[in-house]
Amino acid sequence: MAQKTASETGATRDQWTGQFGFLMAAVGSAIGLGNIWRFPGVAYSNGGGAFLLPYLFALLGVGIPILLLDYALGHKYRGSAPLTFKRLHAKAEFLGWWQVMVSAIITVYYAVVIAWSAAYAYYSVNLAWKQNAQKFFLEEYLQLDGKSLVAFTPVLPVLVPLALIWILVILVLSQGVSKGVEAANKLFLPLLVVLFVAIVVRALFLPGAMEGINEFFRPDWAALLNGKVWLAAVSQIFFSMSIAFGIMLTYASYLPRRFNLTGTGLVAGFANSSFEILAGIGVFATLGFMAHQEHVTVAELDGISGPILSFVTFPTVIAMMPGGALFGILFFTSLTIAGVTSLLSLLQLISGSFQDKFGWSAKTVAVGMGVIMSVVSVAFFATTTGLTTLDVVDSFINNIGVVTAAIAMVVLAFVVKPRLRALRYHLNATSSIKIHWIWEYAIGVLAPLVLSVILFLALVDYLTVGYGGYGVTDPKLLIFGWGSIGFAAVSSAVLTWMKWSPNAKHEPIVRFAGEE
Repeated sequence: MAQKTASETGATRDQWTGQFGFLMAAVGSAIGLGNIWRFPGVAYSNGGGAFLLPYLFALLGVGIPILLLDYALGHKYRGSAPLTFKRLHAKAEFLGWWQVMVSAIITVYYAVVIAWSAAYAYYSVNLAWKQNAQKFFLEEYLQLDGKSLVAFTPVLPVLVPLALIWILVILVLSQGVSKGVEAANKLFLPLLVVLFVAIVVRALFLPGAMEGINEFFRPDWAALLNGKVWLAAVSQIFFSMSIAFGIMLTYASYLPRRFNLTGTGLVAGFANSSFEILAGIGVFATLGFMAHQEHVTVAELDGISGPILSFVTFPTVIAMMPGGALFGILFFTSLTIAGVTSLLSLLQLISGSFQDKFGWSAKTVAVGMGVIMSVVSVAFFATTTGLTTLDVVDSFINNIGVVTAAIAMVVLAFVVKPRLRALRYHLNATSSIKIHWIWEYAIGVLAPLVLSVILFLALVDYLTVGYGGYGVTDPKLLIFGWGSIGFAAVSSAVLTWMKWSPNAKHEPIVRFAGEE
């Protein structure tokens, strides 16, 4: 059926300028800090080269199918997560706000890690950590207080770059989708790729580099018989592709009515995975050099994944190598850029949701939201207890908050309101690459089954063991772990209860032949 344009209906919803702009933003969202510091360690500890098989299965069986579900929902229902789910089912708006609040919590601590990276790009000039990288990171830079439950003592070397990061992203968001987020990604993403390729090329010529790469790709075929390896692959794909956060759903809502959804989704998915493998090569070539210098094997090194890799292990390597200062500047600038592109996508989800519900302008939301979130970010994470608080919140909000949102989304589409066939028709009506009916079962059966196992294992650990050396009843877990989940739930309920503004203007739902 014919659809009126946004201008004909009075809608003021922004749009991407074209396929390239959307692709840059989508890939920029997917490529973040986790690709660089998480994937290499996960792959290495779960079978090395053999891990690429379950990783490919997870990409094709769960990752890209859910990414396409995000695209179809956002493009068809023309809204951010709360508006889209409200249009999908009258009582499903809460799920959209759950995704928004989970992303908001991630945003306030994710910005802090980007600030660490920016600070370390500066410290790379004179290799400020060269005497002892771990002591410098924990004691001199973060000024870590590991004994207090929470302290509000600010750490200036974190606070200053954090404030600059927030000013940058607020300015970008205030310009809207096409002039702000898209323009920033068109600049930052190519720069990130160029910088990181330079890092990998430099690392390949270090003594011991090939030993490190061989260790990364050496297959442990026995690992394929371990179910946890397959779950680790799904988890990595899930978190690295920005799926089920509401991000890609919101991004797709800014696309024109006719757009090649599946082709773009495949390019975005494989671009993200290709960057992860590139990151693995660069990281392990560098670790091979470190092992060579210390006359040990790569397996004997500590800190092969997570923040310790980026802020302790890598700085240690950088201090050892010829031209280490330049390498450090390149590496930490890359981390900063990767973080900023992902941060913008999280913030656009939040901004778009408030614009849709309350009719506010992009500039109003950017400034108001930015001020509130930056204050929370500084108060809880740019302090002497910031690292431990960040670690707890990150674990709970990702392993419970995000996975719960994903399960609810696929179940809603498949069971509560069975519209997967209509969504598949929608994808096929817009795309050159057609989606087979098996996609419906990958979404409706395989994805919730695998994600439910991941959620169950996480809950069992939190309820019986605790997390990170903290017991089940430790105040740190109760306040910042379960507390973050409770805050997301209550905030989502309040925002769902609030009335939609009559000033909010929405584009009509897009329907093609064969859809409801």
